[in-house]
Amino acid sequence: MSIATNGGRVSRPDAPIPGGTAMARFAAGVAERHQLDVSDYGLLHHWSVTEPEAFWAEVWEFFGVVASCPFDAVLDSRRMPGARWFDGARLNYVDQVLRHAGRLTTPAVVAILEDGTRRELGWDELHRRVAGFAATLRAQGVVPGDRVVGYLPNADEAIVAFLGTAAVGAVWACCAPDYGTSAAADRLAQLEPTVLVGATAYVFGGVLRDRRDVLAQLADALAPRLVITVPRGGIDVSDETFASDQNWLPWATAVEGAGARIELPLATAQVPPDHPLWVLFSSGTTGVPKGIVHGHAGVVVTHLLTVGLHQDLREGDTLFWYTTTNWMLWNVVVGALLAGVTTIAYEGSPVHPTVDRLWSIVEQEQVTQIGTSPGLLQLASSAGLRPGEDHDLGSLDQIMATGAPVSEALHEWVRDAVSPDVPLVSTSGGTDVVSSFVGGAPGLHAGPGEIPGPVLGVAAEAFDEHGTAVLDVVGELVVTVPMPSMPVRFWNDPDGERYRDAYFDMYPGIWRHGDWITHTSRGTFVVHGRSDSTLNRNGVRLGSADLYHVVEGSLGVQEALVLGVERPDGTYRMPMFLVPQPGASIEDDTIAAVKQKLRTECSPRHVPDEFHVVEAIPHTKTGKKLEVPLKRILQGADARAVLSTGAVDRPELIAYYVDLAQQWSGDDSQTRSPASRSQT
Repeated sequence: MSIATNGGRVSRPDAPIPGGTAMARFAAGVAERHQLDVSDYGLLHHWSVTEPEAFWAEVWEFFGVVASCPFDAVLDSRRMPGARWFDGARLNYVDQVLRHAGRLTTPAVVAILEDGTRRELGWDELHRRVAGFAATLRAQGVVPGDRVVGYLPNADEAIVAFLGTAAVGAVWACCAPDYGTSAAADRLAQLEPTVLVGATAYVFGGVLRDRRDVLAQLADALAPRLVITVPRGGIDVSDETFASDQNWLPWATAVEGAGARIELPLATAQVPPDHPLWVLFSSGTTGVPKGIVHGHAGVVVTHLLTVGLHQDLREGDTLFWYTTTNWMLWNVVVGALLAGVTTIAYEGSPVHPTVDRLWSIVEQEQVTQIGTSPGLLQLASSAGLRPGEDHDLGSLDQIMATGAPVSEALHEWVRDAVSPDVPLVSTSGGTDVVSSFVGGAPGLHAGPGEIPGPVLGVAAEAFDEHGTAVLDVVGELVVTVPMPSMPVRFWNDPDGERYRDAYFDMYPGIWRHGDWITHTSRGTFVVHGRSDSTLNRNGVRLGSADLYHVVEGSLGVQEALVLGVERPDGTYRMPMFLVPQPGASIEDDTIAAVKQKLRTECSPRHVPDEFHVVEAIPHTKTGKKLEVPLKRILQGADARAVLSTGAVDRPELIAYYVDLAQQWSGDDSQTRSPASRSQT
């Protein structure tokens, strides 16, 4: 059906809300209190974005958000940026989680290591450990607003450390231990943290990687008051290993309060709704990664909406979303705890010892819903897996995928190899809002390769270059009404200039996210990939600047260009173009050294798929690399449609990328060398 909004015609999905779901109960309450017909998802969504104040008040009430002081107003104004949510409230994210302690007997967190080691935390044990960690922080003088940062894998320790940090009103940030010192410090050092929590090692693909040296280097770079060490693989830190003036404390001591008195129930710091909860980081495409700050209240209501209404998960269900602490999906994994849902934290390679690893966990843990990336689904499909035949997946009711567009072929594989009764639901959102803009909901359906509809409370549209909403053609993903989980601010951005430039430069007062989408006349969405130059590996965003920092100026490389290219056939290619330093040449051994340097100093995900040696990199006349136009050319776009040669410093270089795009279109089905060397 079509509904007129703001004078225009927009498309909403037409689907009755199924009875017996949390969304049906929510809609029934809305209908009674507001005298509305919202039995259809399109009607409910329309109301949610035209009356956001009433809608988000209903979400708050429906989930019983715990607050020591109620809010005075849901939304102070609908301006963007600058909208303020739930003014007057005092609350803490952690209260929403720990209210399940003493009541639920299901596990809160199940941590699974790559070797199969399994740890289970019940709600009461989670409460005790969080209280112990919070007591340690308070004993060290950590106060609201201080920063605690993690260098940790996706495991129970990261969840406990985050919750303990939030409980005292401090601010959390984290990255995974596959990041080298430079990439980790670029992010965490901005926060000037008081405490660093770091793993001594990590295991990936059956290989134990000692990170004590990196941890020591990070401690020197960040200069925290306290370093808490999390052992892995039998590797620990001793006084003999590191001579340091800093206070080093083992994890086991930290969660026992480090000698401080542990109070149960835990008394959390009651903070304003926009008090910083965590800082997530942009990919670092154009320089040092931006710190994106989210507040307590906005995250609480958004994640309760996502988990409890859209995913229809409830107490006793189990969510397993494969992620790392580098990806915002880790924050969603933690968010399941808000709704009393068991969350699984898997630490290690998703394809070790076999490509079947994730599906084995689904069976073992009787997972209700699994989330993954299209890349991992493609690996399973290419390996010929048939999880529905090889495993008991009777508990599974939904598969979710995000991080990249999902091809029609993957939908067909899920129906054939997993189950025709288990839907594959694609969602799309971002680190920026630590949630989704478009996704699934009970009763919503979409064709293969499509996303069912806009998320409740999200006024998502596709805009053309003139700022006009368009249907059935590719446009920019925009949001026209404020969302509670939009960033409170950027870190170290006192006047908000970088924040405004990031989202509101193209359409003033309208959030532009940076995705190419098609909003169909059926109400569904198709995501075509990033309209900016962010790289993407199995759903994990990477910044080109991280790669340039490592490669350029070393190993005989003068300049580099890396692109992440979503191809029309659903594949993803990440080529790097290398310019030799004057008088130098780049041979196969140089490329091998570049790959090793990226793997060591950044992470294995940062290693490109192929390399091309070129004479020069094209730039704008102001010196910026033409990342976005060249990406679009490699996706098959006409060069004349995506750039003006008058704005390019050396327009003759563009022909190389046009030729490469034509070559790709002819050999996508062929095996290619990982180190393609081609001189212009």
